[in-house]
Amino acid sequence: MSDEVRIIEMGPRDGLQNEKIPVSVEARIDFVEALVAAGLTTVEVGAFVSPKAIPQMASSDAVLRGVAHLTGAEFHVLVPNEKGYDAARAAGAKVVSVFAAASEGFSRANINCTVAESIERFKPVLARARDDGVKVRGYISCVLGCPFDGEIKPKAVADLANTLWDLGCYEISLGDTIGVGTPTKAKEMLRAVAANVPAARLAMHFHDTYGQALANLYAGLEEGVSVIDAAAGGLGGCPYAPGATGNVATEDVVYMLEGMGVRTGVDMEKLLAATNGMSGVLGKAPVSRVASALNAKKKRAVS
Repeated sequence: MSDEVRIIEMGPRDGLQNEKIPVSVEARIDFVEALVAAGLTTVEVGAFVSPKAIPQMASSDAVLRGVAHLTGAEFHVLVPNEKGYDAARAAGAKVVSVFAAASEGFSRANINCTVAESIERFKPVLARARDDGVKVRGYISCVLGCPFDGEIKPKAVADLANTLWDLGCYEISLGDTIGVGTPTKAKEMLRAVAANVPAARLAMHFHDTYGQALANLYAGLEEGVSVIDAAAGGLGGCPYAPGATGNVATEDVVYMLEGMGVRTGVDMEKLLAATNGMSGVLGKAPVSRVASALNAKKKRAVS
């Protein structure tokens, strides 16, 4: 297990894109600034997708430009195709992410095409990014289960990860999109993927629907994976999975890792302030157990 873990902050994109009410550009920029101030120096800030499909991600170009002044941080944006890539590059993107699903059912429901068709859509993106010197991160959804197809075989995930790796993705993020995985299954999946893609180039993107995310992350850390996707306050969810909660909360991940002596570089007090700021914008309390506990502790101290 590594003594240092890199956390990729998902809140401004994967977290906010599931909120019913879109958050203003100004509030999104403030959120990113607060997260970077907390030590989260890799943040996914938006998605260059159709505003009709995901209105919450409209004006991602303005958000990306609005955080460009922050030094020492790397900002990622999601792009589904060449049109999205063009818009991202025009806004100054230096790192983009592409996505595919390990299940045919989810791919059809989410982006209305087969897995093979989704790969064909972003092949030109990877080719152009290589020529432009732009880094590309690859996401795979439903690596531990699908709301339509049920159980997903580790080989299906491994084959898709190998395809993304061969196409030029520098890192592959493995998503338990509906949060159904358990530690043993997580290990089996990661071992299958690591047979072709180095563990150092893998990331874990686990949702916490069944309360298994931290346990699954721990299992993955034991397998040598040292990159974790998380969202401040546990923001997020999956519209195709009834009852699915958000990403594993960044506060919960930091608390576990720092308690184990694993460095994250994140200041919990500043992270909590960032989470509370966005919670105020959204008008609801954070899902994070750690954030809830620390907020309650602060409230008791004041009273």
